[in-house]
Amino acid sequence: MELRHLEYFVAVAEEQHFTRAAQRLMVSQSGLSASIRSLERELGAPLFMRTTRSVELTGAGRALLVDAVRALASVRAAREAVAAVQGLLRGTLSVGIEQCVAGVDVAALLARFRSEHGGVEVRLRQAGSAALVGDVAAGRLDLAFVALCGEPPEGVRLLPLLREPMVVLCQADHWLATVERVGCGKLSGEVFVDFHPDWGSRGVTDRAFASAGAERQVALEVNDVHSLIDLVRHGLGIAVVPLPYARKEQAASLRAVPLDCPEPRTWQVSAAVPADDRLGPAARELLGYLTPPPTTAPPITAHG
Repeated sequence: MELRHLEYFVAVAEEQHFTRAAQRLMVSQSGLSASIRSLERELGAPLFMRTTRSVELTGAGRALLVDAVRALASVRAAREAVAAVQGLLRGTLSVGIEQCVAGVDVAALLARFRSEHGGVEVRLRQAGSAALVGDVAAGRLDLAFVALCGEPPEGVRLLPLLREPMVVLCQADHWLATVERVGCGKLSGEVFVDFHPDWGSRGVTDRAFASAGAERQVALEVNDVHSLIDLVRHGLGIAVVPLPYARKEQAASLRAVPLDCPEPRTWQVSAAVPADDRLGPAARELLGYLTPPPTTAPPITAHG
């Protein structure tokens, strides 16, 4: 089995299209198709269901994809490790980040890294924390800065960077603006604005209300912090957010009331890294730029 065949297979699986995969890899579509057929013959199973409009993975293809991504990540890490021994950093550094995580200036980190290690291609993906830790586990990202609630998936460690309390964000004339703190049970009749379920702060809020046995109605879901603040400013609901979100200039007219609920009460920002010491030299270098460095004792690791 050639690495080239695995690279082509992963590209088609991710693009779900042979033409787009060939363009991404800068190879001919006929050569790409021939490589996939060769891989299917070697494995003795079809990997894709092909129609005139779509390409979907078969059961065998889904089984192969997880290990193929990990195998390619391991090969890349091996190449980078050899380069590091020679005093060089090469290859690709793939970083993930959830929007507006506190405690780390990712733009400044990446700018410094690229200025000092021009031979490394830097890639950045922004998404919800749940998706990002899944990408770290699968080897699609080298590391990610996330705000994950609870244990990470198997194969991922969380190196804690920062903890912040959760607060209720409301208009200045809302009844909540007159109280010093509020419990989850007192908010059961309110309409909430919140992020999509894969955001870290949404997980903290959901678990806090569940642990208090309190119900809540999330009527408006958004995928960015500024939209959430705008909706609260216009009186369309209240929101439970990490304290740093309430400190944003756009939220200056709003009130932030501490949330008094059972665990979890805090939003934790962490660096998500592979649990099996697959962290490459470039990723280690980037983490070394953090001041203070990530907490390593005790890291949060999935059971299993």
